[in-house]
Amino acid sequence: MAVRPPNRPRLTPRWPALRRFFGKAFAASASNSAQGRVIHDYFHHKAHTQGYTLSHSQQRVIDCMAQHASALLGTSAPTLPGLYLYGAVGRGKSWLLDGFFQAIPIAEKQRLHFHEFFAQLHQGMFSHREQPDALAVTLDELLHDCRVLCFDEFHVHDIGDAMLITRLFKALFRRGILLLATSNYPPEGLLPNPLYHARFKPVIDLVNARMQVMEVGGPHDYRSQARAHAQQLFTQGQYVWPATVAQRRALQLLEHEAPVIQLPVGTRHLQARYCEGRSVGFTFADLCEHPTAVMDYLELCRRFDRWIIDKLPSLADCSIAAQQRFINLIDVLYDQDKHLILLGHQSLRESLGGDAIDLARTRSRLGQLVEVRDLA
Repeated sequence: MAVRPPNRPRLTPRWPALRRFFGKAFAASASNSAQGRVIHDYFHHKAHTQGYTLSHSQQRVIDCMAQHASALLGTSAPTLPGLYLYGAVGRGKSWLLDGFFQAIPIAEKQRLHFHEFFAQLHQGMFSHREQPDALAVTLDELLHDCRVLCFDEFHVHDIGDAMLITRLFKALFRRGILLLATSNYPPEGLLPNPLYHARFKPVIDLVNARMQVMEVGGPHDYRSQARAHAQQLFTQGQYVWPATVAQRRALQLLEHEAPVIQLPVGTRHLQARYCEGRSVGFTFADLCEHPTAVMDYLELCRRFDRWIIDKLPSLADCSIAAQQRFINLIDVLYDQDKHLILLGHQSLRESLGGDAIDLARTRSRLGQLVEVRDLA
């Protein structure tokens, strides 16, 4: 017996609805794809303009960032995993982070050096210490309606900071903020001091669970490559050695034994050797052999654009505390893009020995200064 064909006209009214459904889905997919292309196109143009050839690991990160942009700007707005980039100095981690921040077309975003954010966090929590949840109130003030938060140079050396970071990261993830961070270390390498490492493990587990961890590798230290730095003040700075009287006079720098002046910073005074207009001068000992902190350097950066740091010693002969203060100081000056003249008695390579674990980053950054050597 012949089988009667189905009554096709009964299905006809469903086609307009299906067309509308698939049309919307296609439009959303096309829009997401376009957002991803914005990220790819931005980075490829930026690399071409600056004469870079993207490494395989950089390209992988850009692909991941494009996926994040597509999801972040899509209609469903799912909860996104964060992105944690780590690798050796000069491999382009900060370059990638800055590129994503600049390319993502939303206004609710912030990019901060981790030092700077953490200093603001401490200040805010102290101001709101009478509140039941000082952290939440402070984050409301600092972040407002932030959807994308970029932390550059994330590292931890103090167990007190480590305990607060655990609370901070949990709060950021609860708020649904897309967190991107760069570090010289994989999560397991943070706070390597064996006395404290186990107490920091909750943060490590949280990063591994809530963030996509990617290594940025490659054979080149891009900071060491000669290229134009016309728009960057820090790289127009100088390393002057052996800082003779003739060099100082020719460059109109501090006298070798400049007298101490008292410079107000916040509620206290720091030793300085020079202060005029937007310029300030210190010796290494003034800033690094005394109990100064990142908050001091940030406050000084708000007031001064041209810095002179005199009498750089051999760091290998300094305490770990002094080495760490110097590392923090250079981090802040580099991130705030201040003009630096650094004076020492021996070559920069000889001066930057030492055992502090972040000195590789400092060597890379100071290596961009113009060397001024007395050849007489």
